[in-house]
Amino acid sequence: MIKAINLQKSVPVADGTLEILRGISFEIKQGDTAAIVGVSGSGKSTLLGLLAGLDTASDGDVVIDGQSLGHLDEDARAALRAAKVGFVFQSFQLLPALTALENVMLPMELAGHTGALERARSYLERVGLEQRLAHYPSMLSGGEQQRVAIARAFASNPQILFADEPTGNLDTKTGEKVIELLFQLNRSEGTTLILVTHDERLAARCQRRFLMESGDLVEST
Repeated sequence: MIKAINLQKSVPVADGTLEILRGISFEIKQGDTAAIVGVSGSGKSTLLGLLAGLDTASDGDVVIDGQSLGHLDEDARAALRAAKVGFVFQSFQLLPALTALENVMLPMELAGHTGALERARSYLERVGLEQRLAHYPSMLSGGEQQRVAIARAFASNPQILFADEPTGNLDTKTGEKVIELLFQLNRSEGTTLILVTHDERLAARCQRRFLMESGDLVEST
């Protein structure tokens, strides 16, 4: 489903070049779960951005469902993301002026999907928020906001879901519920799940675990 081929990322700095990623290659199959762990500054989020087509590599390529990102311009990458990719962020990234229902509907409407209202309502019910449809983000707890974000990500039926520290702003009990929800939906939808996390509980639930260290990626057994 997703393949990284000799991915490299470097940026110019005052005294030369900073290498953020150093020739990373791996492949994740459809429906698999994978965690990328490592200390802050090791390159995890940079790698996630490249895999999702949010950033471009200095060298190498990413292939999603047979499509090379390196051969696409920004508009084409955006179209591929809309069709195949979902996101869950640590900071939730909900629009404050929209209700929970409207936040989940919006990406589907922008992508031209039919039945956005019914599908958004269904996924909010699946994450236990059927009583919160008309609530704005400011009226929701952190755990409820993250559940809205998860419903929004899965409602568009992505083939790949990227999650960047999805439990990072949650307490332990709420984080456990969010972890269970992510994996329940992964199993029921067959979505490929790739996580960046410091949370070893979350990483331990994944079928594969990768350690990012100083720009290098090594799979743990």
